[in-house]
Amino acid sequence: MELAEGVEVVKTYGSGTGVYRRFTDAVDRVSEVTLRWMAAIGLPFTVLTVLLSAGAMVSWIAGAGTVFVVSGWVSPGVLVGVLAVGVGLPSGVEQVIRLGYHVADGRRGAAALAAVLAERPLPQPAPGDARSPRGARVEFRGAGFTYPDGTRALAGVDLVLEQGTVTAVVGPSGSGKTTLARLVPRFWDVTEGAVLVGGVDVREIPTRELLGSVAFVLQEPVLLRTTVRDNIRLGRPDASDAEVEDAARRARIHERIAALPAGYDTVLAGAGGATGGGLSGGEAQRVTIARAILQDAPIVVLDEATAHADPHGEAAVQEALSALAAGRTLLVIAHRLHTITGADRIVVLDGGRVVEQGTHEELLLRSGRYARMWERGRVGSMA
Repeated sequence: MELAEGVEVVKTYGSGTGVYRRFTDAVDRVSEVTLRWMAAIGLPFTVLTVLLSAGAMVSWIAGAGTVFVVSGWVSPGVLVGVLAVGVGLPSGVEQVIRLGYHVADGRRGAAALAAVLAERPLPQPAPGDARSPRGARVEFRGAGFTYPDGTRALAGVDLVLEQGTVTAVVGPSGSGKTTLARLVPRFWDVTEGAVLVGGVDVREIPTRELLGSVAFVLQEPVLLRTTVRDNIRLGRPDASDAEVEDAARRARIHERIAALPAGYDTVLAGAGGATGGGLSGGEAQRVTIARAILQDAPIVVLDEATAHADPHGEAAVQEALSALAAGRTLLVIAHRLHTITGADRIVVLDGGRVVEQGTHEELLLRSGRYARMWERGRVGSMA
């Protein structure tokens, strides 16, 4: 639907955005689910459908009935009556079979939900043991993380994000960049080592206080099915209308919101970045940046926030991000190296480990992993 309705934009900017990648990823997911479904019930259901089809029933009844008539066991009139009734019987049987499959699907869904609900929440510090962070310095001390399925995402990461600096994390897909970022607000707990915010282990900071200290701006702008005003106010529910509009101005999106049919009271279409009111991907992203500005958290995590902005909107998003980053500790997950050349520190991850770190100029002089990534990026951009 996204490709069909926005074909002009896709054709113009498709190579510079993630539209095609998102589309192909969605197709892959649907194909995988469909294949699993077919493997579970497709073949049995197909066999039953063929055996109970009208044509098959006519064949079975006519064949057996002919034998019965020739043998003198039934009259031709009885055979005709049985044919008339028998052809319609399978429809009821098919409905019962379909119902059985739906019940089985429901049970599997309920089991999956039960497994999620059975997950234990992360342990909270006891009231007497809770501590508050002192400042916005972030530190990883021998941090490691292994997923429940045994996949090791991070190992022995030692890294310091000084307060008020910009640290960019780069690396190939699967190197652990996103996992590293999710450890800061304690979406997961490290399986080894520790993560500290303001000199305090995040496991000792009350969840509400920790989450209030970290703002997230993700690749996909997540907007709820509610008004623009309430979407921005998620950053601070008690904020006044004036504060919401000030955050929107600083995010360079106020004028665009004011031009919507109902202004700040325009209802957006929902999550995943799809919006009502005609907001583009870059404009939707600036709404989420306004939300983060309003939150006023001392630590900000950016997961390539310009990834889905078209070339015309990327500059506006970058200006909005500059307003958000001012004076804060910034952790940037970068996929396009040209966006982070001015970072105070660039960290290169590979296989869940830090393999290089330094400024852009320092890393280029080393002619190592980062320098090769930079050169490949330049060649790719010229192709």
